[in-house]
Amino acid sequence: MEQIQTFFQLLPQQLVNGITLGATYALIALGYTMVYGIIQLINFAHGEVYMIGAFVGLLMVVYFKVNFFVAILCAILVCVPLAVLIERVAYRPLRGSTRLAPLISALGVSLFLQTLMTLLMGPNAQGFPQIVKDTIYTVGTVKFSLVQVVILVVSSTLMVTLHMIVKFTKVGKAMRATSESYETANLMGININRIISFTFAIGAALAGAGGVLVGMYFNSIHPMMGVIVGLKCFCAAVLGGIGSIPGAMLGGVFLGVAEVMGVALGFGTYRDAIAFALLILVLLLKPTGILGKPIQRKV
Repeated sequence: MEQIQTFFQLLPQQLVNGITLGATYALIALGYTMVYGIIQLINFAHGEVYMIGAFVGLLMVVYFKVNFFVAILCAILVCVPLAVLIERVAYRPLRGSTRLAPLISALGVSLFLQTLMTLLMGPNAQGFPQIVKDTIYTVGTVKFSLVQVVILVVSSTLMVTLHMIVKFTKVGKAMRATSESYETANLMGININRIISFTFAIGAALAGAGGVLVGMYFNSIHPMMGVIVGLKCFCAAVLGGIGSIPGAMLGGVFLGVAEVMGVALGFGTYRDAIAFALLILVLLLKPTGILGKPIQRKV
């Protein structure tokens, strides 16, 4: 009873912490949902792109002494061509095959990138330097740091930018057309391969930025960090509605809040299991997710 009373007293604080964590989940979940919305592929190498973004940010900060925004930009500049290369080499040749083949290829790319980064950077966790001033602000009973403010502002800016691109630009219209029907989009003069590569590139940009944000937030990164976070963000994408961009944003924030609340209630041991429990619950009650709708296979 005492623990529950304490929980409600700290509820506003936990909401702030949960939304901050959820914002990083949302950035990564967007990559899963956009790729699935276009080609019905679960890109299980996406978590490793996020991990590589974190290491690029670390190297830029440690060796080149750049500021936070330059570190994010460099992570994006590395992750975007990496994702385009992965799509071109590992996924595009298998596009006309059975759905199992690209899934196995995605897992192979994931394992390859994990092993490569382990060999290059070592298997142990590495500290991420404090690149944003550790200033604490207090509003009533809620305390939040400058790091949290930066994470929320950067994440929100990136997600709003993505929404504007998809809704109001020519390439965004082409993405929406391709997600509806390959054949119709092709007849209208849309280069399907280019749009798919662009989708991978946008997802990788968000994941790279998310990697730097997470490294800055937790002050620690390692070569296997993309595995569990990638699975959690996939759960967030399904929770919000796989293929739905607003759904991925909502699912990421919801998952972050649920995870923090679970820890606050004393279920810290099961922190990583919360995402999968929510996934099972959603699949049982609403398989299309909160904002999702059934997606037909492309022609």
